[in-house]
Amino acid sequence: MRIIQLFSSLSYGDAIGNDILALDSIIKEKGFQTKIYAEKIDKRISSELASNISEFTPEPTDLLILHIGGATKLNQWIKNVKCKKIMIYHNITPSEFFEDYNKKSAEYCKRGLKEVESLNKTFDMVLACSDFNKQNLIDMGYSCEINVLPILIPFDDYKKTPSQAVIDKYNDDFTNIIFLGRLVPNKKQEHILEAFSEYQKKFNKKSRLFLVGNPTGCENYSEKLKEYAKKLDLKNVIFTGHTRFDEILAYYKISDLFLCMSEHEGFCVPLVEAMFFDLPIVAYASSAIPWTLGGSGFLLNEKTPALTAGVMNAILTDNSLKNEILKNQQERLSDFNHDKVAEQFWSYISKFLNE
Repeated sequence: MRIIQLFSSLSYGDAIGNDILALDSIIKEKGFQTKIYAEKIDKRISSELASNISEFTPEPTDLLILHIGGATKLNQWIKNVKCKKIMIYHNITPSEFFEDYNKKSAEYCKRGLKEVESLNKTFDMVLACSDFNKQNLIDMGYSCEINVLPILIPFDDYKKTPSQAVIDKYNDDFTNIIFLGRLVPNKKQEHILEAFSEYQKKFNKKSRLFLVGNPTGCENYSEKLKEYAKKLDLKNVIFTGHTRFDEILAYYKISDLFLCMSEHEGFCVPLVEAMFFDLPIVAYASSAIPWTLGGSGFLLNEKTPALTAGVMNAILTDNSLKNEILKNQQERLSDFNHDKVAEQFWSYISKFLNE
């Protein structure tokens, strides 16, 4: 029996790509023949690990695991394959977030969600990356077994050496606020700018904001953010653009608080990264964010720049409050332990195979 993972575009270093590669290692450790097939494959990934989907011929004894994070020909193709099938659902951003910035992305998201809904009778089991994702599938008419499985996160990578150049550049007495995520409309970086404006002007002039993320695909949104920062007369707002991994590590290392105003996340790996780097988190309670935080961090039920700034200041000036938040975050972080999630994944797979 083979256990085959499928995905539209396999990239090295992103959350879904890391998850697929980690699951591949677990399947191999359990003694199963396995491989990854995709429509597009990052050149840095060896052909031993992954091959083009055109080279794959399914067999009736196979178990196929299709990862879904967007529209893909695989979504239609898998309907006609006769073998056991599992979906891992990473969620798809609603198209309305992109309508004013990238019509192509908006259409891609709209088509992807329609495809996911059309697959509601196709799979024998689904693994959803959060409770939010699970509920989305239930709302789309999925009635098969749905289990929640967090993304496998490569924590050992975060122990690598950070960029000394970044650390040296910002090694001063400023308070550093960070958000990490693509510069795309659902992340709502404009609301981060508004909250930071209130914080900088009312509480702490010696403060700095890092918006760490690539604007690829929504360059016009990125430019609007930069114009808005000027309009707000903000000082020390750093748009990092394309950022190497060692630089990302450095930005986390030198930051004091993680601020998230996103309005759509299927999981939000950077929240877990912030927990790992022991940064107190302030986040708007949307989509999967409350589930990922799991009672930790500081959740905001409304977006008011003045309120958000006041919360940021309270955490950064009250050590007892900050320490309580960090304690709760470390407890939640243990739920994402690599071995724990790996064991959870295999318990679902083994139970499924034995039924």
